[in-house]
Amino acid sequence: MKDLVELIAKKLVEHPEDVQIRVIDGEEGQCLELRVNPEDMGRVIGRNGRTAKALRTVVGSAAIKTDARVSLQIVE
Repeated sequence: MKDLVELIAKKLVEHPEDVQIRVIDGEEGQCLELRVNPEDMGRVIGRNGRTAKALRTVVGSAAIKTDARVSLQIVE
């Protein structure tokens, strides 16, 4: 899951070397924290949050295939 989010995020941003993903295991499943360069936040979030919502949808769909609970948070 981490690799999928990393691949998509690196294609979206202008500074792919600054993309960082941290996996946090919790009681309710995994949480992926996505960090990008501050200049790229707008690209990852998108207009009205559409890109972020699409990323979360892709992660949710991939998680269903593996029977896992995964959430995505975009952190500044």
